[in-house]
Amino acid sequence: MEIRGLGGLSHEQIGAAIQQGAKFVMFEYCWSALVVTARRSSPIHYVPPGASRYALGAKYLLCTLFLGWWGIPWGPIYSIAALANYFRGGNDVTAAVMYALQVEGEVPGEGR
Repeated sequence: MEIRGLGGLSHEQIGAAIQQGAKFVMFEYCWSALVVTARRSSPIHYVPPGASRYALGAKYLLCTLFLGWWGIPWGPIYSIAALANYFRGGNDVTAAVMYALQVEGEVPGEGR
């Protein structure tokens, strides 16, 4: 499981941060080229307490805004869905990540 932004935090530190409001989120984005449209999810991002989800998702927003609309018919449809996902703050996957951390018994490595 690739999680970006952990910076070597231990299980205890992650648990304490979650209690203070930290989250794990994923963003949707899409890109298109005439008749080809790809809809993807970002890697999981760690959002520390008090940090903005929107700042982490900005590059996915820009990708969708500039590259998502051009495929017919799915480009506009997927772009609208990805934009709605961004403006909701991404997909909160905190519960799933915390469960996976308990099952695996180790903190996943920092993503690229």
